[in-house]
Amino acid sequence: MKRALNRIIATTDVHSQLGKVTPLLAHFHAERQRSLIVDCGDFFEGTGYYQLGRGGIERAILTSLYDVLAPGNHGWRHHFEPGVRELTVCANAVDALTGKPLFRRMHPARIGGRTVAVTAVISPQAFDAIPTAERAGHQVTDPARALVELLLEHHHQVDDWVLLSHSGFEEDLRLASQCPFLDIVFAGHCHSDHYAPEPIGNTLVVKGAELAAGYAIAEPVGAGWAAHACRFPQSAKLPTDLEPIGHRIETLRTELAAPLGRIASCWRGRMADRRELLTEVARRLHTRLGAEAVVLNETALRPVLLGQVLTLEDVLALEPFGNQLVHASLPEAATADPSVVTARLTERAGPLVHAPNPLPPGLRSVLTTGYLAETLLGGRTHAAGIELGQAVARVLCDPLTVTEEGAPK
Repeated sequence: MKRALNRIIATTDVHSQLGKVTPLLAHFHAERQRSLIVDCGDFFEGTGYYQLGRGGIERAILTSLYDVLAPGNHGWRHHFEPGVRELTVCANAVDALTGKPLFRRMHPARIGGRTVAVTAVISPQAFDAIPTAERAGHQVTDPARALVELLLEHHHQVDDWVLLSHSGFEEDLRLASQCPFLDIVFAGHCHSDHYAPEPIGNTLVVKGAELAAGYAIAEPVGAGWAAHACRFPQSAKLPTDLEPIGHRIETLRTELAAPLGRIASCWRGRMADRRELLTEVARRLHTRLGAEAVVLNETALRPVLLGQVLTLEDVLALEPFGNQLVHASLPEAATADPSVVTARLTERAGPLVHAPNPLPPGLRSVLTTGYLAETLLGGRTHAAGIELGQAVARVLCDPLTVTEEGAPK
């Protein structure tokens, strides 16, 4: 059946929240006949569902329900996979050698009787957050310049311009002022409570709630556009067509419920403060592994409400990125003054914790995550043989107390 589209609905930063994705699936399944369904990036990574399923369920959802995707820094490599790549657009991601676009630069669509160009950009900051190996041979150009070039090539074919941006809300406000020809900017990459449409001239910047909680909607009204943010109806049931996806999610849900042991009383029944938890992890790693120093970034963990028993889902929600701990050499400038490196890491990766504190002069190497070592330091020297998630579990529940039947003692 031919679709008669009269609106655009956009998600952002879903981050593999498959445990609560049924409302999204049901709503978008019902909306497909009248809505162009788009995503602003980071649909992948962020939960145990992704770590166990390796993105297969997310890929099935995108290829079943979505029309256009912006690439995000999380799950960048998945946008080169068959099915997902055909849906991906980006105006400013290019091959570093040839300068040729890595993806389609725009997607034309008929929305409410208008010819609408749907395009996307990823900010340099978000691009730099992609693990180095995943973005090898790729680069991004200035987003505003790329959009202007696209306008000059296609202005005679297009009535309206819609942007999917993986840049952050504040950056999108600046982008809207630089590109006043944009009608709608769907914002992504920013985990904030700023959702409501904000006008910049004749451009509306709007964002849906992250983590599969909601979406943004835009539709032509008169000579312009209207936009707002919505929450998914929670009473929705999974459509029959999507039941195979639901069965795959339930299989992973059962695996994630596996108990690992009783949570220590000091952590039990409260939200795990990631700085407090990571500080204890760093202290134990420093004293028990004999590393000169340990340096970790707070953003490696996510806050999670803990109960009485630690489950696999808890661990993978706390540390959703599968970070390996590795040893990395420090640049020569850090030997005399380690604060040179920590200041640079903080600027790029957010707040740090380290042990010892302060870091001693003469430091030559640190124990850190593979992400920090390869993206912001000089690369790993050798693996430590432990994952960050394992270290977190040992702090929360040390020693792990699991019976042969899998139930906590």
